Amino acid sequence: MSTIADNIALVSSRIQAATAAAGRAENSVQLLAVSKTKPAEALREAYTAGLRDFGENYLQEALGKQLELADLPLIWHFIGPIQSNKTRAIAEHFDWVHSVDRLKIAQRLSEQRPADLPPLNICIQVNVSGEASKSGCTPADLPALAAAISALPRLKLRGLMAIPEPTDDRAEQDAAFATVQKLQASLDLPLDTLSMGMSHDLESAIAQGATWVRIGTALFGARDYSQS
Repeated sequence: MSTIADNIALVSSRIQAATAAAGRAENSVQLLAVSKTKPAEALREAYTAGLRDFGENYLQEALGKQLELADLPLIWHFIGPIQSNKTRAIAEHFDWVHSVDRLKIAQRLSEQRPADLPPLNICIQVNVSGEASKSGCTPADLPALAAAISALPRLKLRGLMAIPEPTDDRAEQDAAFATVQKLQASLDLPLDTLSMGMSHDLESAIAQGATWVRIGTALFGARDYSQS
């Protein structure tokens, strides 16, 4: 049985190889461990193996883990769909939010971010494949949304996040991620983050400019959603 530390080493070498193949600077891509449905002990094991950034989709589950792991200097990323009644807790307990897709949510996060905390790092989720089942703003709505969010206090707009329609076809993967990169480049804003790529397509995402890859299964194994 491979351990979480073994899996981290394997994923890290994939990231390093993909970064080199793309001709990008070493350490220009960061690993976000997607820890939804995984117990706090698994996150502690990943921390011991060197990880600091953890992505959670479910607020109550995440808050419980934050309490259990309060002795560790972890960086918490919220990466799931956001309901209006969850914004205060997200604003108070997370360092990053990757899944903002409408202005109302950004405004609530801005108003509810405690003044004693640094600005909340924000990525706008774009529905690049136009899937009805996925969250995210449309590419057409992106420029106005980005401009509005960038003007809000207590938030720092960092870039875009996308979850393209899954495919094993590398050309299709490349095309979807390239679209996200072009959308970001078209915004006249000082953005530095592209959150895209998962266990099955991280090489393509890195080739197209990803700065965060969000990896769950390849680190922690298959998820048990009965616990979430």
